[in-house]
Amino acid sequence: MKLILRWIINAGTLLLLAKYFPGIYVSGWYAALVAALFIGLLNTLIRPILILLTLPINIISLGLFTFVINALLFWLAASIVKGFLVNGFAPAFWGALILTGVSWLVSSLLKS
Repeated sequence: MKLILRWIINAGTLLLLAKYFPGIYVSGWYAALVAALFIGLLNTLIRPILILLTLPINIISLGLFTFVINALLFWLAASIVKGFLVNGFAPAFWGALILTGVSWLVSSLLKS
């Protein structure tokens, strides 16, 4: 039940990002749900591999390169999911940062 709730909240966050943040477009709830699911899958399956491959850069940047990886995965999800568009790296960076923050907050609230 908590997983479904997190998924719906992340989809709602994507819709709010599209409404208030220029450069991000989501066509509706269906596209937001699919995009949130796809972003979650990318973060679960591909992100650990990318972090391991970019470990030297991540160490030199003191972990800040992780934000770039998150933005690239957000941008990749937008290029694959129909109805979810991101125009450029800067909206992908800020969108991924906000989505990560909201997801972290929801996860910490649902644990307690």
